[in-house]
Amino acid sequence: MKHLAILGASGHGKVIADTAEQLGWQQVTFFDDAWPQVKKNGPWDVQGDTQALIASLLGFDGVVVGIGNNRIRAEKHLLLSSAGANLVSIVHPSAIVSRHASIGSGTVVFANAVVNSFALVGAGVILNTGAVVEHDCVVGDFAHVSPNAALAGGVTLGQEVWVGACASIKQLTSIGRGSIVGMGAVVTKEVEPGLTVMGNPARA
Repeated sequence: MKHLAILGASGHGKVIADTAEQLGWQQVTFFDDAWPQVKKNGPWDVQGDTQALIASLLGFDGVVVGIGNNRIRAEKHLLLSSAGANLVSIVHPSAIVSRHASIGSGTVVFANAVVNSFALVGAGVILNTGAVVEHDCVVGDFAHVSPNAALAGGVTLGQEVWVGACASIKQLTSIGRGSIVGMGAVVTKEVEPGLTVMGNPARA
């Protein structure tokens, strides 16, 4: 029986669990640092906290972090990796991922997302429902591309970048580490690290 552990009993975690079941994972168990106050996430059981997961890694065929916050997801991913967890990617059956693209460990790709040829997607990334990552893009570790956001060809996202829902980023544009692109923003030029930009055209 294929058994998946998800760290983070969140709404995001629910979507991972639902996607995993569609991929043939037969059992899903959650862990969350709010345990034992939180014992269920939808229909799935929450069995312990981060340390409980680390202590039981041998009981799982795969592990993924289901936390939306980029920084916390990065911390937990790296902690689990150092503990020897088998961090797996979860790619929805309806997502389109080019055989010439690369998806890092612990990355999740949700329904109707597209990752085109020669895109490089790092570890622990969220490519949310309907997100588009065009050819030759580079998506840094622990970034989040929200629902229906679009990266045109050759876009580079630094680590822990968050691109809001329905935002668009012009081809060959770079977004610096830790930056936030607001919902619906239209980015036409480089964004420096750590900035938040919004609007059309996007401004700090």
